[in-house]
Amino acid sequence: MNVRPCPASCQEWELPFLAEPERVAPLRRAVRLNLTLWGLPTLIDAAQLCLTELVTNVITHVGVKTPAWVAVSLKGTHLRIEVTDPDAGTLPKPLRASPTEENGRGLSLVAAVADRWGVSPHDHGKTTWCELATGSAQPEARLGDPRDMRAEALLTLYGSRPLPAPRTSRLSRATAEEAAIGVIADLLHWLSAHDGDLDYALDLAQVRFEAEAGAAG
Repeated sequence: MNVRPCPASCQEWELPFLAEPERVAPLRRAVRLNLTLWGLPTLIDAAQLCLTELVTNVITHVGVKTPAWVAVSLKGTHLRIEVTDPDAGTLPKPLRASPTEENGRGLSLVAAVADRWGVSPHDHGKTTWCELATGSAQPEARLGDPRDMRAEALLTLYGSRPLPAPRTSRLSRATAEEAAIGVIADLLHWLSAHDGDLDYALDLAQVRFEAEAGAAG
């Protein structure tokens, strides 16, 4: 799965995926990583639960391997989680499951945990969403360390849109390599300072690099 964590400066993350049970765990880890980067660790458990139930709802009621889309964003005082699928025919609703039933509790859990939730039909299917209040939790600012400031500047630039047209590099290979190593070191320091999972982030970066290299080849 090609997952790229969003830096704290953009506070928005989205990803297409196939609705399969084995996709749930990587999506949960991605939510944990991004909320850690955004300085919202207290929302991780609730956000992971809501995401799991919304994705499971697509798997169960729309179908395995359905192309879907997940988006997580910070909107003012709320964290918003959206799962979009191509089926607008049947709108999900909470069911009353008996104590012996294993299924049917998903959206009831979302309704109980989230501050609000809903379903938005559209031309390409529907989006099931929920919002969690952040309360006083806000991304923490860490000032003073020049490595943090360099990393923040790079992340802000990297997360901006649109990107400028590519230009021929004027750096020598040796100079460029040294600068690239410095950038990686600063980013790892920044991630560590914000309580990020270094091993997980490096694994995701490697997966993304190999996927894009394979596509280019």
